Amino acid sequence: MTELERRAAIFAALADQTRLRIVDLLTLGDLSSSEIGSALDLRSNLIAHHLGVLESAQIISRTRSEFDRRRSYIGLRPEIFDTLAPPSVDPPRRVLFVCTANSARSQLAETIWRDVSAIEVASAGTRPAAGVNPQATAAAARHGLAIDQSRPPRHVDEVRTDGDLVITVCDDAHESLLNRDDLHWSVRDPARIGTPAAFDEAFDALSLRIRALSSRLIAA
Repeated sequence: MTELERRAAIFAALADQTRLRIVDLLTLGDLSSSEIGSALDLRSNLIAHHLGVLESAQIISRTRSEFDRRRSYIGLRPEIFDTLAPPSVDPPRRVLFVCTANSARSQLAETIWRDVSAIEVASAGTRPAAGVNPQATAAAARHGLAIDQSRPPRHVDEVRTDGDLVITVCDDAHESLLNRDDLHWSVRDPARIGTPAAFDEAFDALSLRIRALSSRLIAA
């Protein structure tokens, strides 16, 4: 069974509310089948059926009680949640975030990435503005980060180098680059609304994406 086949089997086994409730219980500790039945108010035959499905999918394992050898305890296999996660990704030499003006979203993304990952990072634009949007600087500051305002926005062709993982963080840049980016994150332009809340929303959206991607990169 390949890793993909195993993941599919696990998700199929968990596509049942009762089995999902059993797994929720087992995240807290090991239980006997009778204890599971009592907690969920289920008959023994139903418990046996659901545990059989979970065991076939290699989600749970059983250990015999050292005190009462007639009793078994069911626990989650320790690797199960790691198995459910998407596969890791080879780290790039550098991450390059691109938006249209290189004045807000890509600047925020660069700053967030630098805070969470040791992999080099840069940002650029397809039509660079004259300077960084002050609202982006303020949003970063509200989250304890600082955008380097001494460096003006730059064009992607001036910044991009071989080995970069290019991530567009706006639809305009993605469509302008004509498949010359590697990943696209469709993040709404906070400058169109212009409120602190809009910039905070963009910051949060980028932060979630960045933390998810950085966690999947194999250590260099």
